[in-house]
This record gives sequence, C-alpha cells and structure tokens, in this order.
Amino acid sequence: MKKYKKENYPIEDVRHYLESSPTILLTSAFKDERNVMTLGWYTIMEFVPSLIGCMISAGNHSFELIKKSKECVINLPTLELSKTVVSIGNCSGSEIDKFKEFNLNTEEGEIIKAPLLVNCYANFECRLYDSKLVKDYNFFIFEIVRAHVAKAPKYPKTIQYRGNSHFVQSGKNIIIPSAK
Repeated sequence: MKKYKKENYPIEDVRHYLESSPTILLTSAFKDERNVMTLGWYTIMEFVPSLIGCMISAGNHSFELIKKSKECVINLPTLELSKTVVSIGNCSGSEIDKFKEFNLNTEEGEIIKAPLLVNCYANFECRLYDSKLVKDYNFFIFEIVRAHVAKAPKYPKTIQYRGNSHFVQSGKNIIIPSAK
C-alpha cells in the first residue's frame, strides 16, 4: 500500500479535499418573492425520513425566504449548466431577479411553493424538519418530501465545488461490491 509524504496544510482550506457532493441550485420563495442560490456543501443526515442538512449564510438573500417559508427545492444541475451555476452563485437575488437574468425555466412543485428548475436533472422538494441549529450555525435540516428525477441518463454529469473557482466534473462510475 502506498505511503504519502504529507505536510501541514491551512485548516481553512481543507474543504478543497472534503467537499465532493454535486453542486446544487436551491430555490426558495415566500409570498411574492423568490430566489435561487448556488450551494456547494450539504450533507445527507438520514435515509428514512430523507433528511439533508444545509448551511446557508444569514447574509444570503435565500436565508430569510427559507426561514420564513420553512421550505425550499434542491435542484441538481448537470455539467451543461455549469456556467449558469457559477453566475448564479456570484450575484445576489436582493439586487437582481436571477430567474429572469439567467433565463431559468420553472414549474410548480407538487407540495412546496418554491419553484422547480425544469432544466435540472432532478428536483427535491424540501420542508424544514428541524430548525434548532439555524440560530447558532445557520444550519437547516430539511426533509425531502417529494423527489422528481429524470429517467436518463442513469449517471448524469455533475460538478462538485472545491473552492476558489475550482470544480470537479463527475467521472467514471464504478461498482465496488461489499465483502460478504
């Protein structure tokens, strides 16, 4: 087995190695206001119920919309939308209408009022499950209450954010059988 020669590394940059979930677009709405934001970090917390944790900065325009509505939609974009994903993440919905600015096609969800992005491979309608960590850590725990996923391709090409404008494109999918 290979041994790696290591050196000290800046702690504030370790996310470059630990963030590997597909970058998502999170849509939110409250009353007549709506927004979309790029989110590069979240965590699966439970399978049943299907729980996902998201840290959303209090300075982000979506924060208050989600806090008030207690819901959002997690949209999974593919590689083809990568430039749009970055552009959405580099501006504020408090200053522009990102849906109009980036020509985002939407449709209504079945359960959640936030819009679904139709050009994304999958949409996951989410309801706030637990808000205990929002005040101290801006950490929302959502339950996915409805999932809409395209039938093909089986493994869509997605991007994963690694910080400082660096992304990883999803690559070859492999199966490693569990030991029995």
